[in-house]
Amino acid sequence: QVQLVESGGGLVQAGGSLRLSCAASGRTFSSLTMGWFRQAPGKEREFVAAISWNGGDRFHEDSVKGRFTISRDNARNTVYLQMNSLEPEDTAVYYCAARRPNQPSLYGSYDYWGQGTQVTVSS
Repeated sequence: QVQLVESGGGLVQAGGSLRLSCAASGRTFSSLTMGWFRQAPGKEREFVAAISWNGGDRFHEDSVKGRFTISRDNARNTVYLQMNSLEPEDTAVYYCAARRPNQPSLYGSYDYWGQGTQVTVSS
């Protein structure tokens, strides 16, 4: 079982930055594909970014490319989402998620989820 706890959300003005963190429990973190999703009110959940177990493969959704960066520190069991040049459209609850161990693809089902952290960008 993997438990995920997000932190780092908050209120920021447009153009500002935030860094989200997701701390994972368990000894299997270094084998996990990790992802970030977001869900705005009244909208479907959106796949924002993902990173392979060693950081060698990464995905960023088109609307965040060049502004958001996913990274991980396996020694700290933590994955990050650095968000720069934030826009009001980025306002959402952001969720950290993990695939089951030994699922190297960035795509497919994510089986473990955090509780989410709110990001609000004011104009």
